Amino acid sequence: MTAKTLCIAVAIGIMAITGTQAQELKLPALSPSSTVSSDFSTSKVEITYSRPSMRGRKVFGDLVPFGQVWRTGANAATKVTFGEDVQIGGKSVKAGSYSLYSIPGQSEWEIIFNTNTGSWGTNGYDTKDDVVRLKVKPTSTSPTVETFTIGIGNITFSSCSIDIAWENTHVSIPVIADNQERLLANIDKAINNPSIPYQQAATYMFETGQQLDKALDYATKAAEKNPKAYWIQMLRARIAAKAGNNNVAREAAAKVVDLAKGTSGEGEYTKYANDLLKTLK
Repeated sequence: MTAKTLCIAVAIGIMAITGTQAQELKLPALSPSSTVSSDFSTSKVEITYSRPSMRGRKVFGDLVPFGQVWRTGANAATKVTFGEDVQIGGKSVKAGSYSLYSIPGQSEWEIIFNTNTGSWGTNGYDTKDDVVRLKVKPTSTSPTVETFTIGIGNITFSSCSIDIAWENTHVSIPVIADNQERLLANIDKAINNPSIPYQQAATYMFETGQQLDKALDYATKAAEKNPKAYWIQMLRARIAAKAGNNNVAREAAAKVVDLAKGTSGEGEYTKYANDLLKTLK
């Protein structure tokens, strides 16, 4: 090998090593990606977004201008996936994935759900792809939220909220599951199956305030199947009280106290039962 050939080989080797090192270099992301997911109704809500930090900057009205469409995060537009049909701002939104855009303002934000989920930032955003626009009021937060955060909270059987927080601003987007008729129909079908879910059905009806007479009947049947279950008697008592059937409520509450004696739930459920009895006329 000549001296010239040797020099070329050494140079190629150095380039290869340098290239490998460059490929392996991993540095912290300025706006790391995040996915938050939560069970909701009979499916789930999932949100994928990037999380910028303040890093000493003024955010709203400066870094994020008021009155302009914002990707609601950093990098690619924030994506929200609903596992079932929901209602947002009084409008029906089909199950699927949507980009979440917003137009921040000092006293009001406009929230936008858009079908184009392939955009980088606001590039490619078009109002023709909007499925929902609603206005919400921001609230002030303390202490300061350094890193942009989206969460899923306030979860009930049929509602939740998508919560946005950054700097000293919080915005909440209400989401409603369009599920009541469907779930009641599912309960009616399930009650006719060999393994009858009386307790689950009664709990759902009680929590949503629907068909309380039927809920009490289901709770009573659940208690008959499991006569030592003081927690089911507590459910019976609560349903009866909510339905205005105070005699049944007192009878069930007394059973709670008796059945819970000597169990790990004695203190907790005795208190529940006595607190309920105090509310009955």
